[in-house]
Parts: sequence; C-alpha cells; structure tokens
Amino acid sequence: MTARIYKPAKTAMQSGKARTRKWVLEHDAEAPREVEPLMGWTSSGDMLQQVKLRFATKEDAIAYADRNKIAYRVAEPKSSTRRPKSYAENFRYGRVGQWTH
Repeated sequence: MTARIYKPAKTAMQSGKARTRKWVLEHDAEAPREVEPLMGWTSSGDMLQQVKLRFATKEDAIAYADRNKIAYRVAEPKSSTRRPKSYAENFRYGRVGQWTH
C-alpha cells in the first residue's frame, strides 16, 4: 500500500486558488478497475481509492503517513512562470508596443 502526497493544481475552470493550498494524501490503486458484465459499470474492490485526506502542511501529511506505516512519495508543486498582470498595465506609460483597438 503506497500513497502520493501532493499539492493539487488549479483547474482550467478556476480563477482563484481555492482547494490548491492544502496538501492531499491519496492512495494508489492496488487492484485494477473492472467492468461489471450486467450493467457495464466500472467498479473496484479497493476501498482506499475513494479516500483523499487533506492536510494544512506537507509535514503533517508525512507525519500521518509515518504514524500509520504508509509508504509514500512526495510530488513537489511546480512553480508558476506567469506574472500576474492588472488591467491598468495595458495603459502604462512605458508600455512596450503600440496600443491598438
């Protein structure tokens, strides 16, 4: 039983940083998913796939995994290369490039 500790990325539909500040401990799949022959639903006998634990810090998540003897790997978040811009920067005096309509 292994787990992954990571900080979730912002989805394309989000404009804010909600649900991206906490660290998540998520268990890896131990059994593959199966298609039920009667209804065609996808199911799995592994109940730990449904568990997502959220922690305020990475150290809290690691301490929980160590305390419960869960093997884990930590995925560090990638830093954003985008610089936040305000609308007023379009009209800045030293702006590079011409303003076009």
